[in-house]
Amino acid sequence: MSCKLELVKKVLERVTSKGFARCLKDLQVLSADDGKCKAQFIVTEEHVNLGGFLHGGFTSTLIDCVSTYALITKENSPPGSSVNLNVTFLKAAFPGEIVIVDARTLRVGKNLAFLAVELTKNDGKDIIAHGEHTKYLGPISK
Repeated sequence: MSCKLELVKKVLERVTSKGFARCLKDLQVLSADDGKCKAQFIVTEEHVNLGGFLHGGFTSTLIDCVSTYALITKENSPPGSSVNLNVTFLKAAFPGEIVIVDARTLRVGKNLAFLAVELTKNDGKDIIAHGEHTKYLGPISK
């Protein structure tokens, strides 16, 4: 296992132990290296909205977190802070379906990083959502 993949798995283990990120406890990281991260999970009842399909808030959380994991695999990149998250919802995902989350770092500058994420199902044939994430990499002031 690569050291970057091991790093991402340790980060995921730590953040899912308490707080909001516990919703990611079923996420399985498949690969992580060189500004990319790929993960998967099976949609369960706890991931769906009242309509019975994948909740938009959970989808947004996945895009936020998995793109951050992709970013930290890039050389000398901190996790940063979100300044923009844009999600386009294209298709529903239902309980029992396997969803792949594929994140990649598009560009890391001095203060900003730009990331893109796709959530797919049916072996990549159906795009569930597309996300664009911008992160601020500088110091955070109070």
